[in-house]
Amino acid sequence: MESRFLGIGELAGAPAPSVAVVVDVMRAYTVAAWAFARGAERIVLAGSLDEALALKARHPDWVALKDGPPAPGFDAVNSPGLLRSADLGGRTVVQKTTAGTVGALAVKDASLVLCAGFVVAEATARLLRDRGCEDVTFVVTGEDGRADEDLACAQYIALRAADGGAETGPEEFLRRGGASRAACELTEGVRQGVHPDDVALCLELDRFPFAMVAAREGSLMVLRPCAVPSPAGAAPA
Repeated sequence: MESRFLGIGELAGAPAPSVAVVVDVMRAYTVAAWAFARGAERIVLAGSLDEALALKARHPDWVALKDGPPAPGFDAVNSPGLLRSADLGGRTVVQKTTAGTVGALAVKDASLVLCAGFVVAEATARLLRDRGCEDVTFVVTGEDGRADEDLACAQYIALRAADGGAETGPEEFLRRGGASRAACELTEGVRQGVHPDDVALCLELDRFPFAMVAAREGSLMVLRPCAVPSPAGAAPA
């Protein structure tokens, strides 16, 4: 499998990739995975705060969340620790974040768009293998493509997809995630809308058995969970 690792800015003006994996470990796609685990049916990826609020206004039963502290019009913040106890059964979530949702919208014309973090790493790698993806662009969303937690996760998924996991262990990649600037800022309270467990939850490898696929549905870019069967003979998680 041919893999490239690009920041969001590097996508501008380039042809749409065939397959894109958009990585935001801390915290957009960890939050998205938790939302699905808590019963959400789908996640609409909003392009701006105004768009998120407009969608919420048109659909009052939808759950709108954003980065940072609580704000009028939004129901939740982009924190896995704060979201993990929510009841989202059958709900639509509208998500707007600083980098994760921006990265997905930047590759909306790709034939396959996956959104990922460590919590869905193995399922994402397995889906890439199962679909025979040979040319994959990994979008490293944080810090203009320099966020080491996102790059580490992207590199880990790429290796797992390429070799089936036979030679790739997670320890060094998770260590890099835990030592990243984002992890330090979350731990030290530099960012707002944070739960003390957020970093640990973002580094919980393969917490969920599904991948997350984003695709256009009308005028919206919508993220949904995608079940990925375990390899034959594999022990259940």
